[in-house]
Amino acid sequence: MYFDDHNPPHFHVIYGEHKAVIGIYDYSVMEGELPPRALGLVMEWARIHKGALLEDWDRARRIEALFQIQPLE
Repeated sequence: MYFDDHNPPHFHVIYGEHKAVIGIYDYSVMEGELPPRALGLVMEWARIHKGALLEDWDRARRIEALFQIQPLE
């Protein structure tokens, strides 16, 4: 996430040379693309951590420190 970023709520993903922007509410790929396997893992992670992502989105909009969100195990 970037501080004071534009709506709708989203997060940025970098996987090797691939980049994507993923919507937090509907998990849509708003920009870019990822390989199918990586996209599936990102979607699973986002569904598990939706609440934390939204909380960090609000914090980023207020220019506050973000909380670290755990990776998939």
